[in-house]
Amino acid sequence: MSNISANDLKTKGIAAIELALSSAPEAMVSVRGKDRFVVMDIAHYHYLRECELDAALAQTRADLTAGRAVQESPEAHLARLDAL
Repeated sequence: MSNISANDLKTKGIAAIELALSSAPEAMVSVRGKDRFVVMDIAHYHYLRECELDAALAQTRADLTAGRAVQESPEAHLARLDAL
């Protein structure tokens, strides 16, 4: 992962980000020597979001298969939540 200092970001702007992303899919932005932010190309961001959604879907399917789900009306669901 590439690293961009806050000072480089201030002085070089988007060019610093483009340079960092030319060699890695993500770049860390450090502020006063501490990593604070991550920047990435929007296509890589969308890829990561898709992976996250795929993982959530897989977990949901596993919960359904294992019987860790409740099928109920919205009213019954709210009543159950109120009882908690």
